[in-house]
Amino acid sequence: MNRHPLNPLLSPADLSPSHPELTVIGVFNAGAVIFQGQVLLLLRVAETALKDHQIGIPLMNRHNEITIKLLNPKEDHEFDYSDSRFVAYKKANQNGRVAYLTSLSHLRVARSDDGVHFTIDETPILPEGLYENFGIEDPRITQIGDTFHIVYTSVSSRGVSVSRMTTQDFIHFERQGVILPPENKDVVLFPEKINGRYVAYHRPVPFGIGGLNIWSATSDNLTDWGHHQCIARADDFGYLNGRIGAGAPPIKTSLGWLHIFHGADAKHRYELSAFITDFNDHTLITHFLKHPLLKPEAPYELTGFFDHVVFSCGVVLKDDIVYIYYGAADSTLALAHIPMADLLGDMLPYEYID
Repeated sequence: MNRHPLNPLLSPADLSPSHPELTVIGVFNAGAVIFQGQVLLLLRVAETALKDHQIGIPLMNRHNEITIKLLNPKEDHEFDYSDSRFVAYKKANQNGRVAYLTSLSHLRVARSDDGVHFTIDETPILPEGLYENFGIEDPRITQIGDTFHIVYTSVSSRGVSVSRMTTQDFIHFERQGVILPPENKDVVLFPEKINGRYVAYHRPVPFGIGGLNIWSATSDNLTDWGHHQCIARADDFGYLNGRIGAGAPPIKTSLGWLHIFHGADAKHRYELSAFITDFNDHTLITHFLKHPLLKPEAPYELTGFFDHVVFSCGVVLKDDIVYIYYGAADSTLALAHIPMADLLGDMLPYEYID
């Protein structure tokens, strides 16, 4: 992979906050697509409430208004504040479970003629409703016909679910509701039907038994999903033995469907890799990379809101070059690229492990 010399392309200072009491602390994990000749990104923008000696928790109330809940670590001893991303309960019956997120994420459109220099829309796509009051995160964009389908993580006090919205102009967006219940995330849609059905990859989060693996599902209408199957396990790839999840929507290539995916080790260091699935069987992995495609090495990938992270939700193919837009350390947005021929040439035949 070749990192762009202007990385990071976007940083928190490039955006204005959506609310006067909030501060932008991250712009990352963007969906990507070519629209009307431009590269268009759908950014995840994380904001927090900065308060002296207190932690400000931004929330959306039932009227879709941003409110700030204040917590004082010196007085509110029922919570664990050790992770910068969330506040967790200490109670014995809820030990470790998340009580609040320390940031509230929304989505923002960015547009570029060259894929490097972006103009960011001022109007945010804010969380709405009961299933988004902790924020909306990590959008993936898939074009099917004239409609762009955006699947994203919707976070609320009810859990982490997956929702879908649609647009045809990236100005007006229509929510289609929750498509997968808690706890699930990392959903991508295939741009074509396979054997007459829509296909999605997703990443359920089991408790007790099972790992954080990539599953598939199919649908007749993009709303009701079934025929769930486990596609790949974290242990199958060796170097990503903590968790794996789908990244950008798949791209059709000469070998099959190309999937850029993410994985993390036991120390929560996130990397990117890739595999290929059969044209006509979305459950059959045919090729894979034996080594990471991109791992945290640059300073902006090693240090940020959450260190040692490269995480992609959006890939653009242009002139046979694969352009990967990725979040770096949950703080900034960066770009890396590789010729498609080089990427496919490095793929090895995949052997399944029982």
